[in-house]
Amino acid sequence: MSTAKPRRRSGLAAPGTLLAAALLTAAASAQTTAPAALAAASNAPKVVVSGTVPDESTRAAIVARVRALYGAERVVDQLGVAALAAPPKWSEQVQKLITPDLKRVTQGQLRIEGNVVEVAGAVDSAQTQALVLKGLSARLDNPTYSVRDALRIGASGQQQLDAAIANRIIEFQTGNATLTPEGQRVLDDLLPVLRQLQGRRFEIVGHTDAEGGRANNLLLSAARADSVKAYLVQQGIPAAALVTSGLGPDRPLADNATAAGRARNRRIEFRLLA
Repeated sequence: MSTAKPRRRSGLAAPGTLLAAALLTAAASAQTTAPAALAAASNAPKVVVSGTVPDESTRAAIVARVRALYGAERVVDQLGVAALAAPPKWSEQVQKLITPDLKRVTQGQLRIEGNVVEVAGAVDSAQTQALVLKGLSARLDNPTYSVRDALRIGASGQQQLDAAIANRIIEFQTGNATLTPEGQRVLDDLLPVLRQLQGRRFEIVGHTDAEGGRANNLLLSAARADSVKAYLVQQGIPAAALVTSGLGPDRPLADNATAAGRARNRRIEFRLLA
């Protein structure tokens, strides 16, 4: 009796942020298909890990790798285990592909079908396209794997900036301009985009709610924008590429009469200048 090589998939996706979904396939010795995908979570920058992998150690390693890349609080673990055969060192090959390079791709996918790796989605330039492809090829130390290019050039710089922090808040300690650890994590996720857009200039704009005096809020919003700039400069972004401003309560997104509205109005925005 002949046997088929079913496909097993695993993947990752972060809607509205710079990422790709990964679909990973291994050959098995029985006619069984076990799909696994890191799929998009609706209206939130989550990474959902789902599907089936051959053993618990593989499951734990993949989830840990995704959590290390995106932050544990953003990862939803729905990955299952089934008794399916996989090629030697399949888990190691999968983990090598879950790297920060994936954040350079928006609304994309990284698939491994058998020994063929396909990366799809949008990048901002031909330079980024080449960098992503070269990085994937370099990490695969198995010569039987090949990389297929399905990337397209199209995401604008401003779209990438907006997507990297969509629906997320850059948090500060109450009443001052000190970033919280979670606020720093959001900025860390933005760093790959800023580095992709090297040579461009950005404005960091601080906003507050309407609680308290306007003059104090203007000062606070400017101080918070300056704090964000200082953190990004510490991470290697050139100071000359960043300008700051503070608009206080003057440009609300929501009604300041509600707690939810005030929370939306306390924000940092990034604008691509040139």
